Amino acid sequence: MAGASANPWGNGNGYGQTAPQYCAPQVSPTQTGPTQVSPTKQYVKTNVSNTEVSHIHPSHTTNVNKHMTTHKHYFPHTESVVNDIKEQHVMCGKPHHPCPPCNPCGPKRPFGW
Repeated sequence: MAGASANPWGNGNGYGQTAPQYCAPQVSPTQTGPTQVSPTKQYVKTNVSNTEVSHIHPSHTTNVNKHMTTHKHYFPHTESVVNDIKEQHVMCGKPHHPCPPCNPCGPKRPFGW
């Protein structure tokens, strides 16, 4: 169809159909379909209430002074030598007195000699 118009009712040259006439629409009563429920939108509203709690952390320092006593044990050892010498005096007779008991060895000497 060469030269055909895009108008489906004809090209206005008398050939073909004419444009339709529209009647008033008939409106049916509104029908109610099943209710469609969307997923609930979740909103979070945060209410902050502040509470202060005191935490006591006491500390204590004990100072320990340590004193170390070192006991050193020594074991010195000495040696000694004992020379056990015994003496004896043996009287092999009576001593001879050069002066008799009545004559005490001659004249007295100075200083008691």
